[in-house]
Amino acid sequence: MNPTTDIAANPLLGVLLYVLGGAAGASFYLPFRKVKDWAWESYWMVYCLAGLIAVPWALAFAVSPNVVTVLRVAGSDTLLRCYLFGAMWGLGGLTWGLMIRYLGVGLGLAMGCGLCAATGTLVPPIFRGEFGALLSSRSGTATLIGVAVSLVGIVVVGAAGMAKERELPDEKKKEAVAEFNFRKGLIVAIFSGVMSAGMAFGLGGGAPIEQAALVTAPLTPAMWKGIPVLVVVLLGGFTVNFAWCLYLNLKNRTAGDYVKSDAPLLSNTAFAALAGAIWCSQFIFFKVADTKIGAYAFAGWTVLMSSAIFFSSLLGIVLGEWRGVSARTKRVLAAGLIILVVSLVIIGYGNYLKG
Repeated sequence: MNPTTDIAANPLLGVLLYVLGGAAGASFYLPFRKVKDWAWESYWMVYCLAGLIAVPWALAFAVSPNVVTVLRVAGSDTLLRCYLFGAMWGLGGLTWGLMIRYLGVGLGLAMGCGLCAATGTLVPPIFRGEFGALLSSRSGTATLIGVAVSLVGIVVVGAAGMAKERELPDEKKKEAVAEFNFRKGLIVAIFSGVMSAGMAFGLGGGAPIEQAALVTAPLTPAMWKGIPVLVVVLLGGFTVNFAWCLYLNLKNRTAGDYVKSDAPLLSNTAFAALAGAIWCSQFIFFKVADTKIGAYAFAGWTVLMSSAIFFSSLLGIVLGEWRGVSARTKRVLAAGLIILVVSLVIIGYGNYLKG
């Protein structure tokens, strides 16, 4: 066995890495709360430069010494496909922050991640004609059951969020979420969740790039083979985000934010860049986990999104977004979170059976 190109499956470690990625995805927005006197497009621009360009490329050069050669020899069809799926994610990602703005961290991420999980997990195996084969084995069936249980948990958490929306008066909602608007937030969440699944399609569609990374000297260690794919997908997302932020900077005359004398420029830049680094880390965990999880890596997207919902709901509780709701709604939320944890166990067990 060549340790550079082969890596032993470890489903438990794989699930744990997906969960850590979900925690990062749930918490990336927190540093934005420290940004002062900048328009959304200004701190989102810094976030994009850090999270979609600087961090992934720095990591790529550190762990994949052949990344430039790999991308040069990779097929143009694969590069274009990954880039366009990244741009699809970029359209969804643009509205991710808007969704949180209208719905809050807990409810917003629960709805967005739920739609993203369903789309990103179920569409690829159906499209590749692999869905029937999954049902023919105990391990595949267990993994699919775990995915289904996870989607149930997502629905239950969403139901708790809608109950919260009905119960709290407007002034109470806006104590925790200043611009709370359920109708606008729901529309944005549907668009954002479905389009954001482009990330799953892009990262899952880069197998030729990963193979090139493993055979093109100097070889990339197998654990990091997904990083060259990640930089291509994120480049597509960056293109969309950069263009939109630049347009808003010009339209709203906010380009001066970057040199604004009465704004804390250093801390604003640092916190926005930190948000980008935390956000990017979730997909670094995701691609490394793919090398550990075994044959059913398609379920990793559900684990990632479910974990993000679980941790975002806990954050929502800590931030006071659920303060004042009825005991019944709190029980529904708790039930949804428990179901999500159970789903992670089932998915891990399905991968264990395969191993």
